[in-house]
Amino acid sequence: MHRVVITGQGAICALGRSATDVMRAMADGVCGIGPLDFQDVERLSISIGGQIIGYEPEAHFSRQEITLYDKFTQFALLAAREAMEQSGLEMTEQLAGEAGVVLGTAGGGLQTQDENYRSVYEAGKNRVHPFVVPRLMNNAAASHVSMRYNLQGPSFTVATACASSNHAMGQAFGLIRSGVSKVMLAGGSESMLCFGGIKAWEGLRVMSKDGCRPFSANRNGMVQGEGAAVFVFEEYEHAKARGANILAEVIGFAMTSDASDIVMPNKMGARRAIQGALRNAGIAPEAVGYINAHGTGTAANDKTECAAVREAFGSHADNLLISSTKSMHGHLIGGTGAVELLACIMAVRDGIIAPTINYEEPDTECDLDVVPNVAREADVQVAMSNAFAFGGLNAVLTVARI
Repeated sequence: MHRVVITGQGAICALGRSATDVMRAMADGVCGIGPLDFQDVERLSISIGGQIIGYEPEAHFSRQEITLYDKFTQFALLAAREAMEQSGLEMTEQLAGEAGVVLGTAGGGLQTQDENYRSVYEAGKNRVHPFVVPRLMNNAAASHVSMRYNLQGPSFTVATACASSNHAMGQAFGLIRSGVSKVMLAGGSESMLCFGGIKAWEGLRVMSKDGCRPFSANRNGMVQGEGAAVFVFEEYEHAKARGANILAEVIGFAMTSDASDIVMPNKMGARRAIQGALRNAGIAPEAVGYINAHGTGTAANDKTECAAVREAFGSHADNLLISSTKSMHGHLIGGTGAVELLACIMAVRDGIIAPTINYEEPDTECDLDVVPNVAREADVQVAMSNAFAFGGLNAVLTVARI
């Protein structure tokens, strides 16, 4: 088996327009959640989110490109550009055949869908733009990233709701580990902050109207965000030979299914995913120092996740640092695991643990060290990222200092 390392990272979300900015904001406990700003937002009962306020596509893309790219594709391309620039990779023809991209998304081109529903059903237009389907298809972001960087190896999209990014990064990890690929761009992108997107989520009654408070006894729901994060995963010897700056090593991945309920979480499935990631990495539970929790801020998720962590880690659970950065950037759904991997890299590389902000009241069912409100310094060798999605689909990724 081949070792897999991360040599580049890029991000854009409510906390910043680069991976560096996002990580700095995480360390500072910045809240990127605020009033939503889009057409007809006043008709919604949910009016807050982790929106990238002031984003102007024209600052980054030509008019022709904007015609081709839904916002989720734009975000993915911006994050991929930053990651590739940091990695210093030269995509030769030989390497191109062994390089690919796997991205996660849940809603794909939902912005495009929303705009065109309005065009037909509100404005009464009989035609839509011929690029509607290429814009809204879930694989659009991965396809455009592959074309932008001439990635001729495996390229595909994973759509597993809130676990999409972790599943995508896990697949990229496996492709390099098994020797199929030398380089994979991996991560996720999402932009569901539009009238139709939020209206649909309102119906589930899992959204908070006043803020995301993971693990706090007074938590009352999740808050959506938008954005993307993309990483350059690279075979270790290849990275070493070219003198790449290695950010962290990916050492383990596991995925499980609850097979029980379409929306209610199940601690057994979560526990098995955590234990599977430990086995896949070949490490003992005591090796893990930090967990970036799924931590949505819903009553059901947070207590279920804490119970799963306790069962998976036993007495070591009391030594773990566990936080939810969704309290800061919101829940990016298909892009959330990718943005949250930044917190894991920050933990193992810089020794900074991002806090869970908005923590107000202890909950006896969430009795772990959730790093409340203020970042902490710690010597962390191994960090874990949890993603537990609607549909009972669980994906856990583990990274280590190198």
